[in-house]
Amino acid sequence: MIEGVKVKNLRLIPDERGRLMEILRADDEMFSEFGQVYMTTAFPGVIKAWHYHKKQTDNFTCVRGLMRLGLYDPRKDSPTYGEVQEFILGIDKPALVQIPPEVYHGFKCVSDEEAVVINTVTIPYDSNDPDEYRVDPFDNDIPFDWSK
Repeated sequence: MIEGVKVKNLRLIPDERGRLMEILRADDEMFSEFGQVYMTTAFPGVIKAWHYHKKQTDNFTCVRGLMRLGLYDPRKDSPTYGEVQEFILGIDKPALVQIPPEVYHGFKCVSDEEAVVINTVTIPYDSNDPDEYRVDPFDNDIPFDWSK
């Protein structure tokens, strides 16, 4: 596991009306602070990668479709420097993955339907000073193969 990455297995609670799933609570051990919640999607086969944040912590879960989440640790002072990690997330495999600052991350929709991702972040997005640093999904030094 990449240093600072945390995973919370989620539980779907069904009843005759549908299903409920708690994602992140203020009393969870992994909760630190609230910035905003947003939804992002990707169509089948689309890759949204790579970026990292210097200050923000992300909390990703996939509530529709299936996504392959990739992580890479470029932090030279980290005990997991240079490591990659991946998760397959979806409603049938519900989990929340917490991604610490300075860890590259991205995802690919690997289902036949649009993947819907919910991200609860610790810092609100500031369009005047975005805490977002990007590299090309393929032209980079990250040892991760999106073609799998």
